[in-house]
Amino acid sequence: MQVLPTYEDVAAAARRIEGHAHRTPVLRSRTADEELGAQVFFKAENLQRMGAFKFRGAFNALSRFDAAQRKAGVVAYSSGNHAQAIALSARLLGIPATIVMPQDAPAAKVAATRGYGGKVVTYDRYTEDREAIGRKLAEEGGLTLIPPYDHPDVIAGQGTAAKELFDETGPLDALFVCLGGGGLLSGSALAARALSPGCAIYGVEPEAGNDGQQSFRSGAIVHIDTPKTIADGAQTQHLGNYTFDIIRRDVDDVLTVSDAQLVDEMRFFATRMKIVVEPTGCLGFAAARAMRAQLQGKRVGVIISGGNVDMERFCALLA
Repeated sequence: MQVLPTYEDVAAAARRIEGHAHRTPVLRSRTADEELGAQVFFKAENLQRMGAFKFRGAFNALSRFDAAQRKAGVVAYSSGNHAQAIALSARLLGIPATIVMPQDAPAAKVAATRGYGGKVVTYDRYTEDREAIGRKLAEEGGLTLIPPYDHPDVIAGQGTAAKELFDETGPLDALFVCLGGGGLLSGSALAARALSPGCAIYGVEPEAGNDGQQSFRSGAIVHIDTPKTIADGAQTQHLGNYTFDIIRRDVDDVLTVSDAQLVDEMRFFATRMKIVVEPTGCLGFAAARAMRAQLQGKRVGVIISGGNVDMERFCALLA
C-alpha cells in the first residue's frame, strides 16, 4: 500500500525550497471583489521562477537525490511547465536533465526548457505514450524518472504554494485550484486541511478534459483520450494514484469550465490586473466567477498556476 505524503512533507518542502523558489505575491483586485461580492486572494504563481508553480515540486524532488542519482541524471515528461521546472532545477543543482515533450508543445516552453540546459526528446501526444518513453529512457540510461504530478516529493513541493497563501491570508472559506494530473490540487489540499480545516477545496478542469471530475464522482481513476483544449497544462488523460487518493479524501468537488471562459479570464487578468496568465492558470478564477452566488461575503483563494503562453497565441486568443 502506498504511503501518501502529509502536511509535514509540505512543511519540509517549504524549508528545502526556501531561497530557491520565489515567495510569490498574493494579489488583490477591487473589481474581482465587487463582482464576486467576496474577498478574493490570488496566489500569483505566474510570477514564480520559470513562470509556474511547477518549480516548487521539481526543485523539492531533485534536491532529495543522492550522489549517484545526481551524477546519472533525471528524466521527465511534460507538456511544458514541468519540463522547464525540471530543467531549471537540474541546472541549479548540477544534474543532467532529459525532457520528453510533445511535438506541439508551445514553442516558448520548448525553447525555455532547452535554454535551461535540458535535452529535449519529442513525441506525438496523440499517438505515443510519454510515460513509456520516459520509463525506457530511465532504464537505458540509469536515470531517475520524476513524473509531473504522481510523486510524493512533487506533490509536497506543489503544496507549498497554498501553504504560503494561508500563511499570508489566514483561514479561507474556499480555495480554487486548477486540475490536470492533480499535483497542485492534492498538495494544496494537504496544506488547506492543516492550515484552514473549514475551507472548501475545489479542483477545476477544462470541460473537454474532465477525467478528474469523472474519477472524483465515480470513485475510481478514469482514463480519457488527450483532450482538445486551450488549457495545455491540463491536457492530462488521468489522475495519478497518489493524487487521486488525496483528492478523493480531501477535496470537496471537481468543477469544469469552458475554453471561452478561460479566454474571458485571460482578458480580465491582462486588462484589470496587468498580468499575463496562461489558459490553464485561469481555471480557478473561471470557476469562482461562475460560483459567485455561493461565494457572497466569503474569503476566497485562487491559485494562478502559471503564465507561460506564447505571446502570439495570447494575442490571437484575446483577439
